[in-house]
Amino acid sequence: MTNRVVAEQLGVPRGTVGWWRHEDRRQRGEVYVQPTDCPRCTAREIDRPAYAYLLGLYLGDGHIISKYKQHHLSIYCNAAQPGLIDAAEEAIRLVMPLPKVGRRRQGGCVEVKSYTWHWTCLFPQHGPGKKHERRIVLEGWQQEIVDARPWEFVRGLIHSDGCRITNWTVRNGKRYEYPRYFFTNKSDDIRKLCTDTLTALGVEWTILARGSDPFNVSVARKASVALMDAHIGPKY
Repeated sequence: MTNRVVAEQLGVPRGTVGWWRHEDRRQRGEVYVQPTDCPRCTAREIDRPAYAYLLGLYLGDGHIISKYKQHHLSIYCNAAQPGLIDAAEEAIRLVMPLPKVGRRRQGGCVEVKSYTWHWTCLFPQHGPGKKHERRIVLEGWQQEIVDARPWEFVRGLIHSDGCRITNWTVRNGKRYEYPRYFFTNKSDDIRKLCTDTLTALGVEWTILARGSDPFNVSVARKASVALMDAHIGPKY
C-alpha cells in the first residue's frame, strides 16, 4: 500500500507514515521497493476492456516520459471534450489503480498523467523518438486483448486521433449530407493496426491521401458508419 492510502486510513500525515517506514527499513537493513499493482509484474488480472481502450489512446495521443526520478504516462485530450478526459482517467485507474493520476491543462489540451515506472511494462512500444518514426508492433499478449476487445481498441484510436464528421455532396443540384469517420495517423504500423481491426469487425474502410501521404483512414459506407455509431459515436 502507498503512504497516501495508509495515511488516509490511519488519519495521520503522509510524511509521518513515510518516516515510520523509513526508520523501520533502516533498523531492519531492508532496501526500499516501491509497491506496484502492475498486471505484468504481479498476479493481478488486467482489466481487458480498459486496457484495449487505453492502448488505442496511447498509440494515438499518448507517450511515456522516462527520466531520472520522473516516469509517467501522458494522454493528451481536447480540453473541450470533458467526457473524453474522464474516460481516459478512468481507463488509467482501472488498468493500474495504485499510481497517482493527475491532470494538467496546456492551452486547448488537458494532459492526463499517471506516475509509475511500470507503464513501460504495459506499453513496450515505448522508445526514443516519435512513434511514426519507429516500428510499432503489438506483443502477443497485447494482440490477444485487442482480438478479445476490438471495439474498445478502435474506440480508443478514434477518441485519440479520429473524429466523426458530416460530409456533403451535390447530386442533381441537391445538397446531400452524410456522416463519416476518420482516423488520421502518420504511422503506417498504427494505421494498419486500425484497419486490420476494422476489417475483423466487418467495417468497410478506405484510405484517403493528404496530398501524397496516405494518412487518413475513412469509414463512409452507411452500414459501416451505423456499426461505428453503435459502438463508438462522436467524442464529447
